[in-house]
Amino acid sequence: MLKQSNHDLEKLEATGTTLFDRTFRDSEGKIVLGQMPNLPLLVGLTAILLHLILPSGKLGIGLDLVAFGALFTWAWQEVFEGVNYFRRAIGLVVLVGMLALRLQQSGA
Repeated sequence: MLKQSNHDLEKLEATGTTLFDRTFRDSEGKIVLGQMPNLPLLVGLTAILLHLILPSGKLGIGLDLVAFGALFTWAWQEVFEGVNYFRRAIGLVVLVGMLALRLQQSGA
Protein backbone atom coordinates (compact mmCIF):
# COMPACT_ATOMS: atom_id res chain seq x y z
CA MET A 1 0.00 0.00 0.00
CA LEU A 2 2.81 2.41 0.90
CA LYS A 3 4.62 1.48 -2.31
CA GLN A 4 1.48 2.30 -4.31
CA SER A 5 1.11 5.65 -2.51
CA ASN A 6 4.72 6.55 -3.29
CA HIS A 7 4.18 5.59 -6.93
CA ASP A 8 1.06 7.77 -7.10
CA LEU A 9 2.94 10.68 -5.53
CA GLU A 10 5.80 10.32 -8.00
CA LYS A 11 3.34 10.18 -10.89
CA LEU A 12 1.59 13.30 -9.56
CA GLU A 13 4.89 15.18 -9.34
CA ALA A 14 6.00 14.00 -12.80
CA THR A 15 2.90 15.44 -14.46
CA GLY A 16 3.40 18.80 -12.74
CA THR A 17 -0.01 18.64 -11.10
CA THR A 18 -0.01 19.60 -7.45
CA LEU A 19 -2.28 18.22 -4.77
CA PHE A 20 -3.97 21.62 -4.61
CA ASP A 21 -4.76 21.39 -8.33
CA ARG A 22 -6.22 17.89 -8.03
CA THR A 23 -8.23 18.92 -4.98
CA PHE A 24 -9.75 22.16 -6.20
CA ARG A 25 -9.39 22.43 -10.01
CA ASP A 26 -11.51 20.85 -12.71
CA SER A 27 -10.26 19.44 -16.03
CA GLU A 28 -10.17 22.95 -17.52
CA GLY A 29 -7.96 24.26 -14.71
CA LYS A 30 -10.69 26.33 -13.04
CA ILE A 31 -11.04 26.26 -9.25
CA VAL A 32 -14.41 24.67 -8.48
CA LEU A 33 -15.89 24.73 -4.98
CA GLY A 34 -19.55 24.84 -5.97
CA GLN A 35 -21.60 24.65 -9.11
CA MET A 36 -25.17 24.95 -10.32
CA PRO A 37 -27.37 22.27 -8.74
CA ASN A 38 -28.20 19.28 -10.91
CA LEU A 39 -31.57 17.53 -11.12
CA PRO A 40 -31.17 15.10 -8.18
CA LEU A 41 -30.14 17.94 -5.86
CA LEU A 42 -33.04 20.15 -6.98
CA VAL A 43 -35.54 17.30 -6.54
CA GLY A 44 -34.10 16.41 -3.12
CA LEU A 45 -34.19 19.98 -1.80
CA THR A 46 -37.71 20.53 -3.14
CA ALA A 47 -38.91 17.32 -1.49
CA ILE A 48 -37.32 18.38 1.82
CA LEU A 49 -39.07 21.75 1.70
CA LEU A 50 -42.41 20.14 0.88
CA HIS A 51 -41.87 17.57 3.64
CA LEU A 52 -41.38 20.41 6.13
CA ILE A 53 -44.75 21.81 5.08
CA LEU A 54 -46.54 18.43 4.98
CA PRO A 55 -44.68 16.27 7.52
CA SER A 56 -47.32 13.62 8.27
CA GLY A 57 -49.37 11.06 6.42
CA LYS A 58 -48.64 9.08 3.28
CA LEU A 59 -47.61 12.21 1.38
CA GLY A 60 -45.02 13.02 4.05
CA ILE A 61 -43.62 9.49 3.89
CA GLY A 62 -43.45 9.70 0.11
CA LEU A 63 -41.70 13.08 0.22
CA ASP A 64 -39.20 11.73 2.74
CA LEU A 65 -38.48 8.77 0.47
CA VAL A 66 -38.08 10.98 -2.62
CA ALA A 67 -35.80 13.39 -0.73
CA PHE A 68 -33.59 10.59 0.57
CA GLY A 69 -33.39 8.88 -2.83
CA ALA A 70 -32.61 12.08 -4.72
CA LEU A 71 -29.98 13.30 -2.25
CA PHE A 72 -28.43 9.82 -2.10
CA THR A 73 -28.21 9.85 -5.90
CA TRP A 74 -26.63 13.31 -5.90
CA ALA A 75 -24.07 12.33 -3.26
CA TRP A 76 -23.24 9.07 -5.07
CA GLN A 77 -22.70 10.96 -8.33
CA GLU A 78 -20.43 13.46 -6.58
CA VAL A 79 -18.35 10.68 -5.03
CA PHE A 80 -17.75 8.92 -8.35
CA GLU A 81 -18.08 11.70 -10.93
CA GLY A 82 -17.15 14.88 -9.04
CA VAL A 83 -14.96 17.32 -10.99
CA ASN A 84 -12.27 17.38 -8.28
CA TYR A 85 -11.36 15.84 -4.94
CA PHE A 86 -13.13 18.61 -3.01
CA ARG A 87 -16.47 17.91 -4.73
CA ARG A 88 -15.97 14.17 -4.22
CA ALA A 89 -15.27 14.74 -0.53
CA ILE A 90 -18.48 16.77 -0.21
CA GLY A 91 -20.40 13.89 -1.78
CA LEU A 92 -18.80 11.40 0.60
CA VAL A 93 -19.55 13.52 3.66
CA VAL A 94 -23.18 13.94 2.61
CA LEU A 95 -23.53 10.23 1.79
CA VAL A 96 -22.08 9.08 5.13
CA GLY A 97 -24.08 11.73 7.01
CA MET A 98 -27.34 10.69 5.36
CA LEU A 99 -26.78 7.03 6.14
CA ALA A 100 -25.80 7.77 9.74
CA LEU A 101 -28.86 9.97 10.23
CA ARG A 102 -31.13 7.32 8.73
CA LEU A 103 -29.64 4.61 10.95
CA GLN A 104 -30.04 6.83 14.01
CA GLN A 105 -33.68 7.53 13.13
CA SER A 106 -34.41 3.82 12.67
CA GLY A 107 -33.03 3.06 16.14
CA ALA A 108 -30.31 0.73 14.89
